[in-house]
Amino acid sequence: MRVLVVEDERSLADAIARGLRREGLAVDVAYDGSAGHEMALVTRYDVVVLDRDLPGVHGDQICADLVASGALTRVLMLTASGTVAERVEGLQLGADDYLPKPFAFDELVARVRALGRRATPIAPPVLVVADVVLDQTQRTVTRAGEALDLTRKEFGILEELLKARGGVVSSEELLERVWDANTDPFTTTVRVTMTTLRKKLGEPPLIETVVGVGYRVPAAGPMGLGRLP
Repeated sequence: MRVLVVEDERSLADAIARGLRREGLAVDVAYDGSAGHEMALVTRYDVVVLDRDLPGVHGDQICADLVASGALTRVLMLTASGTVAERVEGLQLGADDYLPKPFAFDELVARVRALGRRATPIAPPVLVVADVVLDQTQRTVTRAGEALDLTRKEFGILEELLKARGGVVSSEELLERVWDANTDPFTTTVRVTMTTLRKKLGEPPLIETVVGVGYRVPAAGPMGLGRLP
């Protein structure tokens, strides 16, 4: 599970991150709203632990923009105010859960895990973007009706990108989900496999590179093409 902690109190943010990492979660940290806003909307997180009163971009705006983007990310909002009115307002903004400060760390972990389970719904057996159709059951891929002969790793990469529904998937995530745990994290295998996959997919290009972040397949497909019915 991948988590983003957006909290301007550095000591608290770092403590939350350390604790979640001890629980086996992958955690990124942003110390202000501007950085948190960019990270939350560019990278696919399962859960964002979001302080409400942030410098730069307010937590309310980050939450609202995440909801408007259609991302599957779940939001756990933190605030120093624990009034019922504040909780209701936060939930109305689209937050999935609300935790007033101070809080018990065990409760935070339990809520993050519960939200993470909700952030990854079972994907449909057939994934379609533009003229590309990937059948997870039959393990087949076609583009414009033509069958593509993909290796298992190429198929796995394309499957993860289509399941992300327009979200960015990092090389590290692809290594984690497509390759096994023994793969060298500094290997170029993702880049090399991505190159051969792109060649097999042909034109127009389907996979975009987000420099310094990872890869994505836009939900509308290349050149603005819509989804197939």
